[in-house]
Amino acid sequence: MKQGAARSDYLDWLAQALAATQAFEPLPDGEVVVGYATGYDAADIAPFVLSLRAVFDGPVALVVDDEPDLRAFLTQNGVTAVDAPTWRGWAPHPVMQRFVAFAGLLGDRPGAALACDVRDVIFQAPPFAPAPQGLEAFVEADGPLADHAFNMKYLRALFGEGLAAAVADRPCLCVGTLVGLRVEVARLSRLILSLAATPRSEIGGAFGADQAAFNLAVHQGLVSSSIQPNYGRVATLGLTRGERLAFVDGRVVNPDGTASPIVHQHDRHPHLDAPVHARWGGGLEHRKRVRPKSAGQKWAKLKASLRRRTPELR
Repeated sequence: MKQGAARSDYLDWLAQALAATQAFEPLPDGEVVVGYATGYDAADIAPFVLSLRAVFDGPVALVVDDEPDLRAFLTQNGVTAVDAPTWRGWAPHPVMQRFVAFAGLLGDRPGAALACDVRDVIFQAPPFAPAPQGLEAFVEADGPLADHAFNMKYLRALFGEGLAAAVADRPCLCVGTLVGLRVEVARLSRLILSLAATPRSEIGGAFGADQAAFNLAVHQGLVSSSIQPNYGRVATLGLTRGERLAFVDGRVVNPDGTASPIVHQHDRHPHLDAPVHARWGGGLEHRKRVRPKSAGQKWAKLKASLRRRTPELR
């Protein structure tokens, strides 16, 4: 390490990550869907895959573990299984790792892309109708960012009180569903990785850092995007009161009576989760969203929490 050079675990990982984007084979030109699904098996992702294939026949790629039954399920449904990168040493939470795969799989090819969560997303109509004209950022909740403690916590942690306050009155956007031209989604993915290098490694690599970097990028004009209201192309339901939502005639229905093509976080509502799985679960086990943690997982979480509170030399 040269004298005066900044160092952190995240910065060391980021150098690997940006190089790793070049190791992916970009998907063919045109409309594509990509997701990051490590840690899941076929039962977890069946609703995503089966509902998507009912409305979209283009290329789909998911980064998954090397689990034979899962990969057989993906092959059966025409989904490309992609190996996750292997990292030397420390690595951030998968919510940050996924942007390496997104950037690599999309490349600079023509066409549109949806880069999204997997376990809690289903599809009710073609995701690219109407065709996106640019990068779209989707509102996930009523009220400004200031009303949402989780988002403000990580905005402050990554960027400080001043920058967090500067965007506190802006809409709360969700990074779990990104739609736009492929080159724009790939560029945004690289930007999120770079913005998260601002703080200590355990903050930049944490669950929640992706949300903070995305909201800052959009609201500070670091990317060109259009902010789309909730319940349009995408319905993000985690912060919507359950009594405002319904499952009617095989579809999740929004508070205004419409049905969005892409539904995110339906599993936060048991009265939606059960019928969604009954329709799109493919007869596989219905998994709970939150599972009991092992002693090892609890210990790892505790160590990560302690590291976030310990000064890191830079």
